[in-house]
Amino acid sequence: MNLVIKKLLQSTAIAIGVLMAAIAAAEGSDSIGSATFNKRDELVLPEGFREWVFIGAPLTPHGLNNGKAGFPEYHHVYVNPDAFAVYQRTGEFPDGTVIAKELVLLQKGDFKDGSKNAPSGRGYFAGEFQGMDVMVKDSARFKDTNDWGFFNFGHHAPPYVKASKAAPAESCASCHTANAGEGMVFKTYYPVLR
Repeated sequence: MNLVIKKLLQSTAIAIGVLMAAIAAAEGSDSIGSATFNKRDELVLPEGFREWVFIGAPLTPHGLNNGKAGFPEYHHVYVNPDAFAVYQRTGEFPDGTVIAKELVLLQKGDFKDGSKNAPSGRGYFAGEFQGMDVMVKDSARFKDTNDWGFFNFGHHAPPYVKASKAAPAESCASCHTANAGEGMVFKTYYPVLR
């Protein structure tokens, strides 16, 4: 099949999927969500997350944290479109929300702080993909961690692992509980959520 036609069909399918999800969300459908769990109760790596709603790309580089940043990469963060449509209407993420955070390395810097020069000026610029974390809201499944489950699909270059068990409560969930405020999502770092 011609590559142009294939890309056009793929783009059309994505657009139709986003439209159908938005319609379902607007009608109050119970089919919110993109989380799939296998028979071992592991979350299956979400597909197509880079086509979801992009909410931001926080950055906490080593160069600004005495060489000891917990997550020195960009955090490219996406939300499934149907959940985002509900959030826009209500200000709350519904059960079925999937938030995918893909870690992206910085390009090699020219300066001690890791920044580099570019035609647009001195700054930090995205390099290669380097990891994947996902959080899923499911009040029945994750009631012990404020309704959210947290999953790590590897902190390395793709391919990421295909499925992941929920992280223990004392890891990701405890940080979100202590620092993210009500709702467990760091909304303060994403203007589209404020």
